[in-house]
Amino acid sequence: MAVTKQSDSRLREVIESQGCTYEALAGDVRRIAAENGETVQTNKSAISHWAGGSRAPSGRTGQYLAEALSRRSGRVVTPVEIGLRAPEEPAMDGRDPVSAATDPGRADVERRRFLAVAAFTTAGVVMPPAYDHEATARMLRARTGRVVVGAADIGVVRGITAAFSAADERLGGGHGLTTVTAYLADTAAPMLRARFSSEAVREDAFGAVAELAYLAGWKHHDLGQADAAQRYYQVGYRLACEADPYGHAAWMMRSLALQALKLKQSHHCVDLIESALTRGLGRVDGQTEALLHITHARACAAVGERTRATRALLAAEDALLRADGPQPEYSRVSGPAVGTVASHTARALTEMKDFIGTEQQHRDALTRWDPEKYKRVHALTYADLGDSLAAQARADEAVSAWSQALNLMEGMSSERTRKAISSLRPTLAVYQRRGVPGAAELARSARAAFA
Repeated sequence: MAVTKQSDSRLREVIESQGCTYEALAGDVRRIAAENGETVQTNKSAISHWAGGSRAPSGRTGQYLAEALSRRSGRVVTPVEIGLRAPEEPAMDGRDPVSAATDPGRADVERRRFLAVAAFTTAGVVMPPAYDHEATARMLRARTGRVVVGAADIGVVRGITAAFSAADERLGGGHGLTTVTAYLADTAAPMLRARFSSEAVREDAFGAVAELAYLAGWKHHDLGQADAAQRYYQVGYRLACEADPYGHAAWMMRSLALQALKLKQSHHCVDLIESALTRGLGRVDGQTEALLHITHARACAAVGERTRATRALLAAEDALLRADGPQPEYSRVSGPAVGTVASHTARALTEMKDFIGTEQQHRDALTRWDPEKYKRVHALTYADLGDSLAAQARADEAVSAWSQALNLMEGMSSERTRKAISSLRPTLAVYQRRGVPGAAELARSARAAFA
């Protein structure tokens, strides 16, 4: 990034307004870089040089710096505000969702720079409620393409999404990523510029492409590419607004909130998922509503709101009991709702340090998912189950659960599964020194898997 005139004073003023040390801010920058799959060596000396104007952050580090300041201040701090010029990249704001769906897909296929230099941002979590759906919808409806799109065309999009979703669960996010993003950019998104025989067909088409955009985002998330995932989720939200500005749009807001939670960035997540609930309540089936409530529970637990988290957990359980209509395609993609609720309940209870409850919920989740169809889910659940057992000082059982997880992960192209196993190494080292049965063998198997 380049330094603009007076950038040193702008940056120094923003840092001083936060009351943080250069060393603490440097640590924030390093953590945010790690979230985005990059290792930087930023230290307090580097921050001092940037604040003094003698040097400028290189590569994506300026974006990480702006994001660190955003998280500390609780508002969006842009690179421009602190005197840095961001790399050239297409802006999401003000663009129609069809164009927005095309560009990331083409960038994925062509490995263009703008997708590579983007970073996961808190601003991206705040974005959805500010999106002007009605103005965009009026503009899109004013277009009249020559080609007429019908149910058969939409069915093909959904068939491809379903096929690659199934493969994703068995083989990981890296399997078929380029194919999915190329199809989104070259076929699915351009289809939305056509004419439709009815408003219902139009909504169905936008909904189908939104589901494909979600899959592209999910695949990037599974590979640990938070920046690209966030872009696709934003695109999916905008497309969903054209299909169903209530239920489907709420679902995509949930995806953005969950991504931020998984990156340990709970800023704005409670507000975002509560906005999603406001949109969706009374307009979605019980299964989908339960998935919104359970995300609310996780967000509240992450910020220490234990009472609100407990209420949300109970609301999710109550919603699951309702039999009030079919579950839509967009929320069925995550698998059986009862299994998802159990899995996320376990994660909320982990935040509350209830490791016995966490164990019970993980075991329940394992009975709810088809082990062949949802191989990755089983792998990650066994890994989490092992963590909950280790937290209860049940070392032998933890090693057994982790071993099952490692066996299931074989052959997967998934950064999440790799991180799950990598995180075990410190504990396994302790277990080896204590002579816990199976710990040494599991450590060797984990090293072999990474090799």
